Amino acid sequence: MSSVKVSIVVPIYNLEKYIPRCLDALVNQTLEDIEIICVNDGSKDSAPQIIEDYKKRYPNKVKTFHKENGGEWSARTYGLKQATGEYVGFIDSDDVPEVTWAEKLYNAAKENDADIAFCGYDRVDLDTGKTVSIEMTQYGTMNKEVDWNDDFIVYANPSLWNKLYKLDKVKHLEFLPFRGCNDTLFLIHSYMDGVKKLTFIPDVLYHYYLRSSSQIHSLNSRDIENLKKYLLVTKEHSVKIGKYDEYKETLASMAFLHLAISWAFMLSYDKSVKINEALKDVIKYLNENFPEWKNSKHYKISHCFPKGLKFICIWGVHFFYRIHLPIVYIWVNRFILDVLKLEVKW
Repeated sequence: MSSVKVSIVVPIYNLEKYIPRCLDALVNQTLEDIEIICVNDGSKDSAPQIIEDYKKRYPNKVKTFHKENGGEWSARTYGLKQATGEYVGFIDSDDVPEVTWAEKLYNAAKENDADIAFCGYDRVDLDTGKTVSIEMTQYGTMNKEVDWNDDFIVYANPSLWNKLYKLDKVKHLEFLPFRGCNDTLFLIHSYMDGVKKLTFIPDVLYHYYLRSSSQIHSLNSRDIENLKKYLLVTKEHSVKIGKYDEYKETLASMAFLHLAISWAFMLSYDKSVKINEALKDVIKYLNENFPEWKNSKHYKISHCFPKGLKFICIWGVHFFYRIHLPIVYIWVNRFILDVLKLEVKW
């Protein structure tokens, strides 16, 4: 058995300004038996030299790899294949984990024999240092089994960096070769391929920094087409392993949440897009590939209303899509975000 308890994969592409603060947090982790796998994905600035300097200073912890640019997805897959730890986690080089990130997640995973350990995190405005939101703390300290009838699978934040995965459960997985949404499908494919036991701790152990070039203002039609491909890959995988009938309603609910609610709204900021036409295409795609979206139990009144305001709003969005008026949702959400300066977390 490997003496490494946690492998930490860090994709590196430029961002020389932020890498030292990230790596300082990693080399000072309170869990000693870790390896930090830095994958330079063809950086054009001084990032390669920075990670080599950390390797020289911390030769027992830092490993460096250099490859041609292939995108964040390829760097993560490359790093995953190099991992030797009992568990593996993924860190973005412009973010900062707490120095207890690895230890607390690892201890929670071990104590509960979990396949994935989750923690809380906050989102911080890079320019002001202001905490924008605190997320994934609502579950408290909890253990649960993966259950495809539980809407947790639909709504749980899929971000990679607030989790540790048991390596032997995910080493065979690969991130798909497109921009965006890789974390969602990585998590769902891990559920499909054998992850069963989950554990949660409410500690905020990760600081996710929001830069001005955030995805909400940079997402475009190509990203939407990539997401459609992703979702079909996931559907095809469920068919391949003989589980589609069991998973199809949950997969359709996820497709609606990510494509029709989250990404369609972000696409509305692309001025080159005819948003009404794009929304019609979303409905057409869902009808053809995930027809269960219309009658999913996750979007029924009886399911949503007892769960509070957020779910009532989700039911409302689903209603507008069912009556072919999704533009109303876009208008309302744009007013809330752009005029009232409030962000709705779906």
